[in-house]
Amino acid sequence: MAIDAARSAGRLLLSQLVGARRIDYKTSPTNLVTEMDRRAEALILDALARAFPDDAVLAEESGPRAGTSGRRWLVDPLDGTTNYAHGVPVFGVSIALETAGRAVLGVIYDPSLDELYVAERGGGAWLGDQRLAVSRTETLNESLLTTGFPYDIRTNDDNNLREYAVFSRRARAVRRIGSAVIDLAWVAAGRYDAYWELTLGPRDVAGGGLLVEEAGGRVTGIHGEPLDLDRPTLIASNGRIHDAILATLKEIRSA
Repeated sequence: MAIDAARSAGRLLLSQLVGARRIDYKTSPTNLVTEMDRRAEALILDALARAFPDDAVLAEESGPRAGTSGRRWLVDPLDGTTNYAHGVPVFGVSIALETAGRAVLGVIYDPSLDELYVAERGGGAWLGDQRLAVSRTETLNESLLTTGFPYDIRTNDDNNLREYAVFSRRARAVRRIGSAVIDLAWVAAGRYDAYWELTLGPRDVAGGGLLVEEAGGRVTGIHGEPLDLDRPTLIASNGRIHDAILATLKEIRSA
């Protein structure tokens, strides 16, 4: 069900990528929502309601829906809305299932590349029929990193700009593509060596975090604590450079 819903939502988004877009603002000019976010979410929520009516849901646009089963679906129908609103084909659909505070299923679909990522806890991480494995990069100096910035970057001093500057000097390079779920999928696929971000939402990290873990990587908060899906900060890495990233963040944030 999750695979079918993610594919259907992604195809809908891709079919409407080019053309005029109605844009609304959630909290600021940097926090967008389009009519396509809502249409893709409605498609996914309808599939969930029909298949699992007793499950709780936390969706990006419509918020929480209570359930009685003890399971919760976390849905981000369009991660990378700013890209999408400008016609940039870098965005993804994420659907994850959580029980007892842990993600047990993650599905991420990149419609622009027609790449479907799937992970089940204990069952590995997959891109189509290819089993994924994180990179083998051993040092921060050799690494390709990715990150993102909070929506309130204009008013919040804790906005990741200091961290970005330091890592840009210590790593091979740092990318910022504007979609957390694609960032995490690419860490799982070994394209990036690590991803860090100071502020994210549960829907951003649930599926992608599981992908990284099941691909052999390591996922923690920015202080090394276990990932808290309800209040996530994030480092997701190949494991080999994780401690170096933790030490660098500690150095920056204690300065």
